[in-house]
Amino acid sequence: MSQKILFSYATPSLGMHPTHTLQHKLSALSRAGYMGIELGFDDLLSFARSYLHNPSIQPDSYDQLCIAAQKIRLLCAPPNHNLTIMVLQPFSNFEGYTGKSREEAFSRARGWRRILDALGCDMLQVGSNDDRTSSGDPDVIAADLAELADLMAPKRVAYENRCWGAHVKTWADAWAVVKRGNRVNLGLCLDTFQSAGGEWGDPRTESGRVEGEGDVDGMWRESMRMLAGTLPMEKIFFLQISDALIPTKPLKGRDEWSHGLRPSPYCGGYLPVEDMVRAVLKTGFRGWFSVEVFLEEEHEKEWEEGLEERWAKEGMDSLERLLVECGA
Repeated sequence: MSQKILFSYATPSLGMHPTHTLQHKLSALSRAGYMGIELGFDDLLSFARSYLHNPSIQPDSYDQLCIAAQKIRLLCAPPNHNLTIMVLQPFSNFEGYTGKSREEAFSRARGWRRILDALGCDMLQVGSNDDRTSSGDPDVIAADLAELADLMAPKRVAYENRCWGAHVKTWADAWAVVKRGNRVNLGLCLDTFQSAGGEWGDPRTESGRVEGEGDVDGMWRESMRMLAGTLPMEKIFFLQISDALIPTKPLKGRDEWSHGLRPSPYCGGYLPVEDMVRAVLKTGFRGWFSVEVFLEEEHEKEWEEGLEERWAKEGMDSLERLLVECGA
């Protein structure tokens, strides 16, 4: 395969406090040596309100958001920060609806398509729906994703399993509906946290691991063997990298865990991240490896000189070590 591994970083993971502006984040990531970014929609929205001096801009103010997106495109391009806008994320709570809810979901998709064009970005990330009122029928989910892929074509749609999703929780669940969707531009966003944190880890237990379900280690190894042996590398659009911390006391759910206790690998976590990276590499995939971490207490700090640079370097050091440990 002619591709090589490229390093990216999700902009929402570089500070949650309003003082962490997109301009600061782009500068820190460029200096740290990243080649691309996942642009978070909230970062786009905040930038648009500031750039256009209009705090009333809303998530569906697509005309204004597209103007801001064009400016972000210029900021990322050479000779400025020289960063590829690899993907726009997260497009959530989309699939499995009927009636007015479905109309609203596709209206939002058309708006996001306009933003992608303005950004010069060729990929949209879709997270599996966590709304339990949505349909769990794999054929319905696949049909919605196929229609979305047609709407976005030739841009790509990367579908991600969320371990707290209502219906699609594992990489195998996501792959099943992507196969049913049967579109060239429909593929997967794999995530070390979402898979290892769903199949092996559990923040609701004292141990931080899945309990009472038999040989969890064996099932995890089999899952990774299946991933390595069945996923076509061309259907992996990118891989998100993060680990997890064991909560000081059990949490109610994995969504809370995901939003606040996800460091880079080798930064205090305990999930079998390397197992998944090795499995992905065995498919032949050599594309985007992207850091997506969330440490609520740390990332809610106000901006100070060098803070974002430190976080960016920590992610880069983690990625470089991870590739060495996994033999890439």
